[in-house]
Order: sequence, then structure tokens, then C-alpha cells
Amino acid sequence: MRKRSFALLLSLIALTSVLGVTVVGAQANRPAGWDDYSHSNDTDPDYAVVFPENAVNTISITISPENWAAMQADMTTLYGEFGVRGSGGGPGGMRPPGNGPGGQPPAGGGQPGGINFDDMFPDENPIWVDVDLTFNGQPWTNVGMRFKGNSSLSGTWGAGSLKLPFRLDFDKFEDTYPEIDNQRFFGFDGLSFSSNFRDTSYLHERVAADIFREAGVPSARTAFYAVYLDYGTGSQYLGLYTAVEMVDDTVIETQFADDSGNLYKPEGAAATFALGTFDEADLDKETNEDAADYSDVLALYTALHAESRLSDPAAWRAELETVFAADGFMRWLAVNTVIQNWDTYGTMSHNFFLYNDPTTGQLTWIPWDNNEALAGGGGFGGGGFGNRGGGNNGALDLDSYTDQWPLIRFLMDDPVYQALYVDYVEEVANGAFEPTQMAERYQALHDLIAPYVLGSGDQPQDSQLDSAEAFESSLNTLIEHATSRYAAAMEYVNSQAGG
Repeated sequence: MRKRSFALLLSLIALTSVLGVTVVGAQANRPAGWDDYSHSNDTDPDYAVVFPENAVNTISITISPENWAAMQADMTTLYGEFGVRGSGGGPGGMRPPGNGPGGQPPAGGGQPGGINFDDMFPDENPIWVDVDLTFNGQPWTNVGMRFKGNSSLSGTWGAGSLKLPFRLDFDKFEDTYPEIDNQRFFGFDGLSFSSNFRDTSYLHERVAADIFREAGVPSARTAFYAVYLDYGTGSQYLGLYTAVEMVDDTVIETQFADDSGNLYKPEGAAATFALGTFDEADLDKETNEDAADYSDVLALYTALHAESRLSDPAAWRAELETVFAADGFMRWLAVNTVIQNWDTYGTMSHNFFLYNDPTTGQLTWIPWDNNEALAGGGGFGGGGFGNRGGGNNGALDLDSYTDQWPLIRFLMDDPVYQALYVDYVEEVANGAFEPTQMAERYQALHDLIAPYVLGSGDQPQDSQLDSAEAFESSLNTLIEHATSRYAAAMEYVNSQAGG
């Protein structure tokens, strides 16, 4: 009987499709072009399609003139006039981080070294609007889109470039448009698009994420996308973006056995974990938001700053590891230091997630936003924030860190964790970041994206391209950086063995 009913249902669906009759129920009024595999939430994430290893995907985004005007007005409110550097108070629309002499932060204020995100960027995110998207000839309708980012967003806006970083949420507007209920993009609910801001190689975000993951650190997958935009004046090529997998969507679903735990995205003073900085307002909850329970993160602060750290290190480690995946953090710290990353914990108090893995009960470290990784000399800005209040100067021994960055200082002061760190430095230097392998990786990816950056035939050049010379020379810069960091890592490892 069940088989006959199912067969009848299939016949009815086929008939209504031919006659153009609306089907009542879950499939009611699905938009034209809807395909269950590519659009529904019944499909597992298809990484081969959305995050191809050796291809560049192309998407076209159409925004209505009304929505585009609303986005521009909102950005003007948040960051000042488009194309006017400093119209929001600082370079590229950023407000300066403090009011000390010469525009520097006041001594001792804000976060380590006086860096204060509350003063640097607006509190609000840009607005969401609904847009249409086309990929490989298939349409997605009423997709949520908003601009995103901190310095990359403000700097690009202030420079007068439309190649702004953005996010997509495929069912953001499902309440307004029920026909897209549970809409997905080949199993993905959302994607983040990095504009490769200030990265003349266009490779930093992609390669850093791959290195973390290959070295055993949970990390989002990435892929290159050529992005076209039409906001009522015709389609134009914005340039080559790096699409990044959303941590709260599929990273915790596919890289952990259980995705039901609390996920946090700390940012601000509390994200330093320094004594007395715990503040729920700085610990943005990405999952289980309705449960206002931050006890797991509070337990980390308590364990980290326990008196037993000095009086009974073994007991301190045992207590810490009941709430924190310390081994995983030391692995991340080793990778992060070897490759150099100038815009994350230890330099700036943001750009990481903490996931409370239900299978272990431990908060696990997940890196995010790696566009300032794989760069020497303090990052793209040539100095970064590394020497403010003790912090990242690129040295492998990490001796410059103070207790303002206690996850680094306290664990590196412990001989057990410090030994783990040394082992992981050697492992990543001879493994995921081995210089010969890195040179081959860089060359292959450089060749893959060159037509989408420089332009070729009918393919325009990236709208934010600095110069062809800068793009070409960036390859050697990356290869030389890998070689020099390998040498530094081996020198550090050998010095510890000798000690």
C-alpha cells in the first residue's frame, strides 16, 4: 500500500509540474530553477562543488537599485563618505584606537597595548538585503547579503572600491519569502567572501587555512571565486575573492563528531583572557544563543588563573584540560607562529572561535580570518600591532609575551606545554609548511588564479589590482618567507634540544 501511495504521489508531482499547478506543502511555490540537490537542505555539503581544490568558481550577484541604495546609505552612516579616506574618523574610515598623543592609544587603556576595538570600528554590522545569485547557470533567489569585515571593509570603502568583503546567507529571508524555506547552496547555509584586501598575492587566506587544517587544527575550507555584480547598471567584474566556509554552519558539523555545542567568537578585552577581563558582551555566541549560559568560558578563565599554576602545575594542567583543549591550542600556536599571523590572538584580540566539543567537554580553538598570515615584517602594514604591550615580534620562543596574553604566556611557562609547542613547531616546519612543498603549492595556485587577477581574453582584470608587477613578485616573496621561517623554526627547535 505504501509503495502504491508513493507512486501516486510521484505521478501527481509530475502532472502538476507539467500543468503548472502549485503543489501544496513543503514544495509550494518553489522558485524557477530550484533543484533539490543544489538548493534544498536535504543535501550534505558538497565540498567538491563549492570549495574546489584546483578551479576558480564564478558567481554573479544581482541587487535591486533600491537595495543597493540602502546598502550605500547604511555604509555611509557607519564608515563615512564612499571614497573619502578618514571620513569616519581614521584611515579608510576607521576611527583611531584611542586619544593618546599623536593619535596613539592612551597608555594602559583598552586592550593589550591600548588597542581598543570599541573605538576602532562601528558596533553595528552592515544591513542585510535580499539579492539574486547565479552559479553555473543556476539561479538562487532572495539570498541574504551584507558587507562584512573590519579594516578590510573600512579600508576598501574609504579607498572608493566596490570590491568589498561580504557574506551570503541563503535562507536569511525565508520568513519573507516562504518559497525559499531552508534554501541552501549545495548543502551550505552561508558563505563568507574575503576580498583579499592588501594581499597582492591573493593567496594568504587560502593557503593559511589549508596549512592549519593539514597540521591538525580545525579550520574552514576556502576556494577562489570570480565575482560579478549588477546593481542596476549592468554586470561588472569585482575581482577574485576567497570564499570561506562558515564555522557555525559546516565546520563544526563536518570536523567534529557533535555540532550541538556552544560556539563563541570572542572579540575585545575579554578575548585576551587576561585577569579580570571576563565579559559576556565580548563573547559573541554563535550557537545556542537563547541559552544565556557562559559558564564553560568562565570556567576557562577560572582554571587559567588558578593559584595552582605556580604551586601545583600538574593539578593546574589537569583542571585546565577539563575545560580547554590545551594540546590543540599549542598545536595552533606552533602553526600560527611558524607561518606568522599578525591579526589574531597575541597581536589582536579577535579572529578565532572557541567551540565546546560535547564529546570532550573542552573548548577547542578554531582560527579565523587569515588574510594577515604568511607575511613577514609585521604583516602587510609593515609593523602591525605586535610590539604594543608585549606581543608578537615573530620570534619562535614567544618570550616577548606578557600575562596580558595569558594563554600564551602561562602555557609557554609550563615545561610540559612548552615541550609540546617545540614538537609541533618541528612537525609543521617539516610537514604542512615544508618549504619545497610550499613553493610547489604557491606556484600552482598562482598559475591557477593569474587570469582572474591580471585578466585574459574575455576575462577582465581584478578591479582592485595594484599592479601586474606586484602580483608576479608576490610569488617569490611568499616562497622566500617559507624558506626563512623554516630556517628560524629549525634553529629554535635545535636550540631547545641543545638546552
